[in-house]
Amino acid sequence: MPTWTGGPCPDCGQDMPANLIHCQFCRALLNSDLYRSDVEVPAFFELKEIGNVIDVEVAGYYLVCPHCTEELRINRKYAGVGVACKHCSGQFEIDLASPRIKTKAFYAACGHCDKELRVAPKYLGVKVACKFCEGHVCVQTSSESVH
Repeated sequence: MPTWTGGPCPDCGQDMPANLIHCQFCRALLNSDLYRSDVEVPAFFELKEIGNVIDVEVAGYYLVCPHCTEELRINRKYAGVGVACKHCSGQFEIDLASPRIKTKAFYAACGHCDKELRVAPKYLGVKVACKFCEGHVCVQTSSESVH
């Protein structure tokens, strides 16, 4: 099929440059080989619904005991408080800013299914999918805790 070579529009007479499909003034078809039925209208596909992202707050921490190096699951309400390790009875204060306390992970409840999620520190503040329900959540630390 030849392209429009340029020249006057067959409907309004305005001079049109080459390689156009429609007249820039009257929108008439410039190439007589083209018909409106030649243009295939694409099929309609419904877009997947965008899931909402729920911000959830950290419920607690998985820390390494500084005395025996065992992993401990500690609720966030004990941040800044002295606790004892259940394995070795060693006493220490939960100060997340201290280099002595190593945070392995955080835990939080999914905002969609309420199941507990274990979240690595690198995923704090990032949109992630729940492994149980595939709902999107963004785990945030509370204002009293330190990153």
